[in-house]
Amino acid sequence: MIAPPAVMLSGGASRRMGGTDKALMPLAGEPLLAHVIARIAPQTERLALNTNSADPALGGFGLPMLPDTLPDRPGPLAGILAAMDWAAELGDTHVVTVPGDTPFLPADLIPCLTLRGAGDAPVVAASSGRLHPVAGLWPVASRTALRDAITGGLRKVTDWTDAAGALTCEFPATDPDLFFNVNTPEDLARAERLIGGTR
Repeated sequence: MIAPPAVMLSGGASRRMGGTDKALMPLAGEPLLAHVIARIAPQTERLALNTNSADPALGGFGLPMLPDTLPDRPGPLAGILAAMDWAAELGDTHVVTVPGDTPFLPADLIPCLTLRGAGDAPVVAASSGRLHPVAGLWPVASRTALRDAITGGLRKVTDWTDAAGALTCEFPATDPDLFFNVNTPEDLARAERLIGGTR
C-alpha cells in the first residue's frame, strides 16, 4: 500500500493552554507543530493540517489547512472527518490522522498502520495497554457514516472505533512516551526537558 496522506489534528480550542493556539507554542526553539511535522513528514508525501484557527502564522508551514466541515467544533471526530473529505478529493482510499500536539510520534507510525490494515476497518495506535485513537488510519468510504454519527451527537473517538471494529497497531513503551501529548503549560515544560534526548 502506498503511504496514504496524513493530517495533523489541531482544531481544538486549547482551553487548557488558556486559549493560545497550541500548534504555535514554542518548544525547544520551534513551534510545537514543527516537531510533529518533523516526525510525520518523512512518512508521507502529502501532509495537511486540520485547524479552525485564523492565525496567519500557520500559513508559514506551507501546508493545506483543513477546517472542520461541521459547525461548533464537535471535537477530534470532526477533524478526522475533514481528513477523510480531503483524502477523498485526492482520490485516496485511506487517510492517517495524528494529534497536532504529540512531538515524539513514532518514526514508523504510518508504515505500521498501513501494514496492519487497508480494508474497511480503521487501525489505531496502541501502547502500554492504552489506545491512542486519534493516531489512526481511516477508510475514506466511512465518511458519510461518520458525518451522520457526529451530526447525531457522537463525540468520543473510541465510541466510533469500537462501532467500526477498529484494529490496533501496537508500539513499545518508551521514555519519553511516543504518544505524549501537550495539553497544559506543565506538559509543555516537561516536553522541553525531554526533547533534548530525542534528537
